[in-house]
Amino acid sequence: MKDKIILITGANRGIGLNILDKISKCGYTVIGTSRSESGLDVISNTLENSNGEGIIMDVTNQDSIDKAVSIIRDKYGAVYGLVNNAGITQDNLLMRMSEEEWSSVIETNLTSLYRVTKSVVKDMMKARVGRIVNIGSIVGLMGNAGQSNYSATKAGLLGFTKSLARELSSRNINVNSVSPGFIETDMTKALSPEQIEALTKNIPLGRIASPEEVSNVITFLLSDESSYITGENINVNGGLYM
Repeated sequence: MKDKIILITGANRGIGLNILDKISKCGYTVIGTSRSESGLDVISNTLENSNGEGIIMDVTNQDSIDKAVSIIRDKYGAVYGLVNNAGITQDNLLMRMSEEEWSSVIETNLTSLYRVTKSVVKDMMKARVGRIVNIGSIVGLMGNAGQSNYSATKAGLLGFTKSLARELSSRNINVNSVSPGFIETDMTKALSPEQIEALTKNIPLGRIASPEEVSNVITFLLSDESSYITGENINVNGGLYM
């Protein structure tokens, strides 16, 4: 497994960090990216007893991506699996949303899919094997007031996933996406029992998910056990959206 290189963008916090931890424990060589040195410290601590490292990458900057991919290729070899996780939110009602709030979310969440994927997919095509997992959101499926920019990127991610799956299937490269619903985060842990109850009342399973429940699905999609699945989106939302 250590010969399979997995690249995870935005791996220094939240779901990305949990994905990093889970996949590294499966024995893969894992490269996690962050835009900051402090983020690299978090990644390095998580990978302390595993194969791989953290590396600086700004997914909105092609030069930064090219430099990071070149370092990975020279040191470890071609990327086998890519997890496009990096993303931001800049929430606002459309009537109040600035051009910057719109464009920064589009650039980070959607255009980065094009940039990062294109930078690693040539090596996958040469190897005639690969796995790409794009991290979406329930918001890309059902929308959410105040998040038209974020929703647009996650809806676009679904179309990108299906189109790329058709393009790459002949080279044995599987492309899928995972769309989480409400996940345990530092923010949700700070909520009161009453707030949690209001948050979960419309979720059929009656609770929010742990980050591990998302990471488990991503680990499956990176493994050989998912070899006949491509172009799919897997919802991890407790039945909130079916």
